[in-house]
Amino acid sequence: MKQEVIEQLEGYGDIVREIEIARKYGRDFTGEKGSVKSFIDRLHPKQIAMRVSEIIDETVSTRTFRLVGTRGPLPPFQAGQYVSVSVEVDRIKTSRAYSIASAPCETGYFDLTVRRMEKGLVSNFLLDRIEVGDSLVCSGPKGTFHHNPIIHDDTLVLLAGGSGITPLMSMIRDTVARGLNRTLYLLYGNRSVDDIIFHEELLQIADRHPNFHYLPVVEHPAADYQGKTGYITADLIRETVGEISGKSFFICGPQAMYNFCLPELKKLNVPGRKIRKEMFGTPINIWEYPGWPAGVKPDNPCRISVNGSHGLESVSAQSILVTLEKNGLVIPSTCRSGKCSMCRVKILSGSVFQPQGTPVRKSDRQFGYVHACVSYPLEDLEILI
Repeated sequence: MKQEVIEQLEGYGDIVREIEIARKYGRDFTGEKGSVKSFIDRLHPKQIAMRVSEIIDETVSTRTFRLVGTRGPLPPFQAGQYVSVSVEVDRIKTSRAYSIASAPCETGYFDLTVRRMEKGLVSNFLLDRIEVGDSLVCSGPKGTFHHNPIIHDDTLVLLAGGSGITPLMSMIRDTVARGLNRTLYLLYGNRSVDDIIFHEELLQIADRHPNFHYLPVVEHPAADYQGKTGYITADLIRETVGEISGKSFFICGPQAMYNFCLPELKKLNVPGRKIRKEMFGTPINIWEYPGWPAGVKPDNPCRISVNGSHGLESVSAQSILVTLEKNGLVIPSTCRSGKCSMCRVKILSGSVFQPQGTPVRKSDRQFGYVHACVSYPLEDLEILI
C-alpha cells in the first residue's frame, strides 16, 4: 500500500504520535518487530515437516503412523483435532485429513491411525508404501471437534464407528493421562471383533479407570461372542449411560452411522446443541444421498472450465476438487468434508450438487461460491479459482 494512502487511514496520526511518545520514554519495541508473527506461526503453522518414527499394526487393515517433527517442537493441539497430510500419488498431488489419536500431553509426536479404504487413493498409499524413516508434510492441527469446558458437560457419551474412534481415542487418552474430572462412556461399533481398533488398550483403560466405561458393539459376531451385538440403538445408549440430561454426545464414524445413530439420539430427546459431529471424509456413493437429482447418473459426463480455460473432463459422481487434482491443479484444502471452506471456488455457470447440511456461508451462497470437495457437477461448469 502506498504511503500517501496509509496516511489517509483513520487513526494514522494517533499511531504516529504514540510511536513518538514510546521512543521518547524508552519504550521502543522496534527491535521486536515480527516476533508476534513468529510466535503465532510456531503455535499455528501452515505446514509441519514430519518423519515416520514408528509404524504400529493395530488390525489387519489398520496401522498407526507415529510422526515426529524434523524442524523443532510440534505445535499444541486439542484432543479431537486433525491434521491434513499432503502426498503425491501416481503424479496426483492431494491431501487427506486424519485425526490425531495420541493425547495432547504427548508433545513429542502425533499418532495418525489409518484404516485401508476400498479404492482409497491415500490410505492405500500410506499403508503400502510409507516406511519408518520416510518424510511427510502435514498441516497444523485443525478442527472444532473437541471438548469445550465452557459449553460441554463433564460427562461425555462417545459414539464411534470403525476408524471414527481416532479423535475420541485422543480424548480418552487425554482424560486418563491428565486425570481430568470427566466421565466418559464409549459405545464403539464395528463389523467384527477383529475390526476393533485399540481394543486391548480400551479394555485396560476401563479396568484401571472407573470414570471410563467401554462398550464394544459388534455387527457380525462369531458364534461364541458374549458381548453386545447389532447396532448402537437408543435403547442400548440409555441402558449404558442412564439419564440423558447432563451429558454431551460426540459422534464420529462413516455416514451410515450418522444416518442410523442421529435418529436414535432424537428418540432419546437429546438436544441438538448437545451433539457434536465430526465430518468423516468425502462422501461415498454421493448419488445415494438425499436430494441427488433423479435422472442424473453417477457417470454423467461433464466438462469443467477453469478460469476461462478449455474444459476438464469429469463425471457427476466426481467432486470438483478431485477433478482439479487429477488434472494437476492444486487448490488449498484441509478437511475434504465440506466444513473448513478452504477449497472454495466460484461457480460462473452450471449447477452442482452439495450434500444437505454442507455449511456454506450465506455470503458465499449469495455470490456463487461452493466447497469444491463436496460439490459435484450436474452439467458442464465454468468456475473461478
